[in-house]
Amino acid sequence: MSSQSNKGIVEIQSHFVEKIADNMQSFGVSTTVGRVLGIIYMQGKPMTLDELSAETGMSKTRMSQVVREMIDLNIAERAFKKGVRKDLYQVEQDYYQTFTSLFTSTWHNAINKHIHFEQKLKEKLHDLNHVEKLPDTNEQLITEITIELKAWMDYYDWIKRLISFFESGEIFQHVPKKQAGGNKYE
Repeated sequence: MSSQSNKGIVEIQSHFVEKIADNMQSFGVSTTVGRVLGIIYMQGKPMTLDELSAETGMSKTRMSQVVREMIDLNIAERAFKKGVRKDLYQVEQDYYQTFTSLFTSTWHNAINKHIHFEQKLKEKLHDLNHVEKLPDTNEQLITEITIELKAWMDYYDWIKRLISFFESGEIFQHVPKKQAGGNKYE
């Protein structure tokens, strides 16, 4: 392969990496995470922190933070390769699975925050309901807040079910994946 065509391929891969980074940003993920995801994806094989640092120009410490964030988002994982002593990291090669992982990990975090908030609010409402005699206005406000809390809980229950819909893969029965390079749906 000529150096000109090799240079052209590297340039195209670089554009692709930047598009992946932009795409990740639209999901609320930093462009740095998106760029690293794109780099590993385009390499098509697991990479070490040293390789990623060299590719991005970032320090190994910063790269470790980025990879840890990717693991937390469930879009990267450690990989094992016989004879390699350094940690290797790989990413999902399926765009649909990457989207599902991003979508569900973000909403799992939101639900966990909600559960903590909901519990505190229930305790405060419980305490207020056990005050000897509340003015009618306060009783009405407590009732309204309780109704709103129930609606809030129903909403988060819906989100949990939506997450399950994605994680189970049932979503693809209703919105099929398009087969790579074709017009047919899986």
